[in-house]
Amino acid sequence: MPSSGDATATARRRGRRRPAGHPLPTDLAKPAVRRDGAPAKLEPLAPGGELIVALRNGKTEHLKAADLKAALAEPATRLWIDMTEPPAARVAEVASLLSLHPLIAEDIAEHNQRAKIEELDDLVHIVLFALSYDGDVNSSEIDIVLTQQLLLTVHAVRFDPRTIQQLRMGVDQLLAHGPDRLLWAIADGIVDGYFPVFDGLADEIDELQDEVIGNATPETLQRLFGLKRELLLLRRATSPAREIFGQLTNRSLPAIRSDNIVYFRDVYDHLIRVTDELDNYRELVAGTLDVYLSTVNNNLAIIMKRLTGVTVILAGIGAVAGIFGMSEAGTAFRGGEAGGFWIVTLVVVALAAATAAILHRIDWI
Repeated sequence: MPSSGDATATARRRGRRRPAGHPLPTDLAKPAVRRDGAPAKLEPLAPGGELIVALRNGKTEHLKAADLKAALAEPATRLWIDMTEPPAARVAEVASLLSLHPLIAEDIAEHNQRAKIEELDDLVHIVLFALSYDGDVNSSEIDIVLTQQLLLTVHAVRFDPRTIQQLRMGVDQLLAHGPDRLLWAIADGIVDGYFPVFDGLADEIDELQDEVIGNATPETLQRLFGLKRELLLLRRATSPAREIFGQLTNRSLPAIRSDNIVYFRDVYDHLIRVTDELDNYRELVAGTLDVYLSTVNNNLAIIMKRLTGVTVILAGIGAVAGIFGMSEAGTAFRGGEAGGFWIVTLVVVALAAATAAILHRIDWI
């Protein structure tokens, strides 16, 4: 039977799960399956791999790279272009087909951006970060370009948008509502992935707090500093994302339809909770570090106190011994000393023992 502490920790972890907001559309509520009823298997995309999905006449089809130019020439066609670690030459080629600004193409090729949003003419360029936790926090940059006709996503191999819950039923219904609805699904899946990361960090913080109180070691301090670095990484990924979706919900953008704004507002609400939890975790780590330093200082004070107690005992004995001098030791061992020597010795030993008893009672030794 779990203890009350385990139940409390479980309750805290459950409280950090994805908050209830707008429910997923009914077409996204169950996992993807093949026509024979078996679960659909998604093969991972290799570096340089591309996925081009086109919605034509209410049906989706997968296109080859050579068919992309013809599909772009059809205004009614809705496209999703997903690129996995493309080489710079391929990024430049696609950017030329999509008439992207050279600066946007450069940002996509570099993969060294901060989370941001840029509006240029009728397109929107967004940079988000997907997070994962395997004992350490890992981030993956995702470049997104949104227009009224298409959605372009560029990311590393470690992130696969097809595995997001919101996309497991395919992109038919999403693209039918516009590329901006597909953008919402991907962004919502990315933000959903933040909560397991925070769960893992919260468990690690709880463990470190127990170690600091029970048995603080230099390794504990290293882990605390590692947590501080990871929280800075989280802040770099999540705090600008909150501003991104704040702009998406409060500005009139040609690429986002008004009836889809409510979905982006839901993601914005989740990001508010994420940033609030991040602030709480930073305070917990800072507080744990303060407790660690206080524990180390307290241990040092205890050691100094005990050394002081030992010094008091030895100083008394040394003072008496210094008066008589070590020249009396030989005579004492030969039994030639008078009885007064032994009386003084016994008195000194008794006083030292009494002093030790008193210091032990007040917890000095």
